[in-house]
Amino acid sequence: MNVVAILLAAGSATRFGSDKLLHLLPHDVPIAIQAARHLRAVFGDGVLAVVRPDARALADLLRGEACRVVVCDNAAQGMGASLACAVRAAGAASGYLVALGDMPFVRASTIAAVRDALIGGAPLAAPFFRARRGHPVGIAAGFRAELEALKGDEGAKGLLARHADKLIKVPVGDPGVIRDIDIPGDLAPPLVV
Repeated sequence: MNVVAILLAAGSATRFGSDKLLHLLPHDVPIAIQAARHLRAVFGDGVLAVVRPDARALADLLRGEACRVVVCDNAAQGMGASLACAVRAAGAASGYLVALGDMPFVRASTIAAVRDALIGGAPLAAPFFRARRGHPVGIAAGFRAELEALKGDEGAKGLLARHADKLIKVPVGDPGVIRDIDIPGDLAPPLVV
């Protein structure tokens, strides 16, 4: 089966105060590049990253990581527009695994588990950590038209809500699935509970 990995890296990051996707993690790797590397560990060179028109530095870094980069001209309209752009660029596939560029702590094993759920026939699949839905989300080809029609800043959230009965929950012990980076304080080590 041909599942395409999509990395959404076209956000404006206004709350972070600077370009968060280029912000260096403690091991000197930018946030979005770490997210791309985890996808590549599972998908090899089959990662499609979508970026804003003004994100040349990020686009170059992602190309250096062997990602196929798509520039979304209307990325300013929000995550839905970026995801629609990415799915159109990806074309026909048996499914799409949608990951976020500001979630660098998702483990490769989690990505593989969501991909495997799609390959196993799940219409929709998402990792759940302690009963909380996280990312990345797997979306089967049957939803391609809905994905391509997305607009605004909601991304696939509405699609998942409309088809909640088709969502396969993939239980994981990976807190990275619910840890996105919105502000610099989100980079602090998480509390152990």
